[in-house]
Amino acid sequence: MAASSGAKKSAETPVEQLGYAEALAELEEILQGLEGGSVDVDRLTERVTRARALITRCRERIGDARVQIEQVVADLDD
Repeated sequence: MAASSGAKKSAETPVEQLGYAEALAELEEILQGLEGGSVDVDRLTERVTRARALITRCRERIGDARVQIEQVVADLDD
């Protein structure tokens, strides 16, 4: 039950405030709901829209990490 409570808290959090792991966990939960057919049709558009925002957030965090890693590696070469 604790995971469900954490997921609901995450779903209320603006996507921009989520870290990669939080966004990915919520995205996985949405996907499971879609695959299992447990998403109410009235909320389907809302869930898919949230999933799109979460995917964008995960890509941003990966891009940020890549830039930081490249900077660290470049500093090692100096």
